[in-house]
Amino acid sequence: MKILLVGASGTIGKTIDAELSKRHEIIRAGRNSGDIRVDISEATSIEQMYQQAGKVDAVVCAAGNAYFGPFDQIREEDWYIGIRSKMMGQINLVMLGRDYVQDGGSFTLTTGILAEDPIRQGAALSMVNGAVNAFVRAAAIELAKGQRINVVSSGMVEDAVEKYGPYFPGHYPIPMWKVVSGYVRSVEGAGTGQVIRIYE
Repeated sequence: MKILLVGASGTIGKTIDAELSKRHEIIRAGRNSGDIRVDISEATSIEQMYQQAGKVDAVVCAAGNAYFGPFDQIREEDWYIGIRSKMMGQINLVMLGRDYVQDGGSFTLTTGILAEDPIRQGAALSMVNGAVNAFVRAAAIELAKGQRINVVSSGMVEDAVEKYGPYFPGHYPIPMWKVVSGYVRSVEGAGTGQVIRIYE
């Protein structure tokens, strides 16, 4: 398959790349590196990315930012960081990518455990993760041409423990190989409309 991997140089993206590139052709896209540069918070940038990539069999997104900080300090503009990037960025990857993904192809998006198990300072992430999960379940009903869509929702990955571990008391770090298995399942499997939870 020809797979467009958005966020290929990130913590999770690099590991997805290492696994899927064993069997597939990978087009790597990212804000500051990759075969194609893209800012998913800008719809025009996403459209330009697809024009450069051409037809693909699958799109995998391991990118997206959101505000992280104390609830009593969040300003309205802080919410929009995640709305524009992790939420609408991923939604636009699907909406603008439908004509670039082959019949029977797939989209795989990324959220996380905070949609269901919030932590202190993570309200903005919980909001956008929940929105993307709901979008995936709804979009699967109406995607045409046999296209599939899923979202991988992971717990705190082991590679992020040093930076974020103190914010996730009692959470068991998820091995990267287990996280990547969710993306393999989405891309190479047959399911659609699934929130693929990797929490234990």
